[in-house]
Amino acid sequence: MPPSTVADAPDAAVTFEVYQALPRQSLFRRFLTTQRHLFGLVFGALAVDVEGRRGTLRGRGLGYALERLLNFFTRPFLDRSLRDLPFPVQLRRRLERLGPTYIKLGQILSLREDILPKPITEELKHLLSTLPAVPFPVFCELITRNLGRPLDEMFLGIDEVPLGSASIGQVHRATTRDGDPVIIKAVKPGIPAILRRDARLLSMAGWVLEIAFPRFGPKRIIREFSEYTLREVDLRREADNAETFAANFVDEPGIVFPKIYREFSGERVLTMEFFDGRRPDSAKVQAMSLEDREKLVDLGAEAIIRMIYKDGFFHADLHPGNLIVLPGPKAGFIDLGMVGRMHDELRRTLLYYYYALVMGDAENAARYLSAAAEPGRGGDPAGFRRDVAEVSSRWRRNANFDSFSLGQLILESVSRGAQYRMFFPVEMVLMVKALVTFEGVGQILLPGFDVADVSKRHVRRVFIQQFSPVRLAQEGLRGAPDLVDALVKMPLLITEGLRVMEKTAKRSSENPFAGLRGTLIAGFSLVAGAIILGFVGPQAWLLYVPFFVIALVLAVRKGG
Repeated sequence: MPPSTVADAPDAAVTFEVYQALPRQSLFRRFLTTQRHLFGLVFGALAVDVEGRRGTLRGRGLGYALERLLNFFTRPFLDRSLRDLPFPVQLRRRLERLGPTYIKLGQILSLREDILPKPITEELKHLLSTLPAVPFPVFCELITRNLGRPLDEMFLGIDEVPLGSASIGQVHRATTRDGDPVIIKAVKPGIPAILRRDARLLSMAGWVLEIAFPRFGPKRIIREFSEYTLREVDLRREADNAETFAANFVDEPGIVFPKIYREFSGERVLTMEFFDGRRPDSAKVQAMSLEDREKLVDLGAEAIIRMIYKDGFFHADLHPGNLIVLPGPKAGFIDLGMVGRMHDELRRTLLYYYYALVMGDAENAARYLSAAAEPGRGGDPAGFRRDVAEVSSRWRRNANFDSFSLGQLILESVSRGAQYRMFFPVEMVLMVKALVTFEGVGQILLPGFDVADVSKRHVRRVFIQQFSPVRLAQEGLRGAPDLVDALVKMPLLITEGLRVMEKTAKRSSENPFAGLRGTLIAGFSLVAGAIILGFVGPQAWLLYVPFFVIALVLAVRKGG
């Protein structure tokens, strides 16, 4: 989605082409279209490879001769405007021609430097970000049809020129009947159906690509993309995200999120507060006092660290256009359709990783980062840890934004995962993007600032909170229902355990240690049964203690 609630968004002065909805195609017709571009991309890559190897040592042998023969027959059918371009450029251009789904896919793939070659990710970052806009009458019709109310009952006026237009939706500034300045975001017509249809095709393609390119995990990438994109098209989720962020930061007035106007919002239309602020790279922000700019950087560090490492719920589409500097100064976050969520185990692991980094502990940083990855077939976790530890140590010796920043360190560490077949969840990649954005914006506001020094106080606070008595009590209460259930079943478990132990002890009159072995096995079996029944965690060992004592008594008595 485009930047939408900032007064000086650069997109405001752009002249938009008229959006033409893609013709409705059956699943089979769409399949043929995508296959045409897929084969065009494959044979286009072949043409580039043949030309690149011509006249070199690699341009010899039977394999190259077969490639030239295949290229001779396929080259005439390729698009002349694309076939001589480098492969990354061909990929980008074909994604643009396939429409909004594939543009969005390419934008997400541009973040996956952990599994894709850098030339490809760099080229995909050039994908169209300012796309044709629907005509203003069509935009108004979208609002009335989705909200079921006339415009004049809700708004005094709506600006005809959009603030921005992206692959999924576009935004306009408006004023409510109460005089509140707002922005209205609407999903373009036909986009949800296109996304669902293309998601089905991509899912089928993922199975095929998984066979040909298992190293890059295409099936997993496509699944992640489909999930995130289909969520983003439901604007009620963005409304929920904004309200969740506001609740998480209710104790910090310097970090704000736009208010949602639920009465003017629905599944395909979202109305939210207009932030009358400035981008962090604008001239007015650069002219602010040093004290205010230092406060902004500190607020940014607090926001990012709390989102990622405390809440496990963070802005996953951060860039300077989605960060707004408001009077105060305050830091405003907008465009909240794409968020990252981390389960507790991953969040804690990445907290320990970041904490080790800023504290200069390269060995532990490498260990925690390795724990966050999933080894693929033929993965080398030990080699990955050694490599990351070396890179982290090098960063500590030369830590500055120009030569080797913290963001670059994390990005390079994650990128090296592909060499060792260590794959990271998409949340990890989105987290890296958020950190890199924070560091880049911080350099704009305070050139030469030390991101590790600024982060230490905030990450230390979050780290300590993990072990506070209140936090530990809350974690313990999560398992309270299972604990109560296990205590209720305790008498039955002990009674059955004693019965089994007595029978086992009677059978072992000649060898008391055999009885001990049998009763211990029974005790272990009962503990396993208790775990299966729901009493999990380290407390399960408490059940083992009485069995161990009873087993010893029975065994000694029998042997005496």
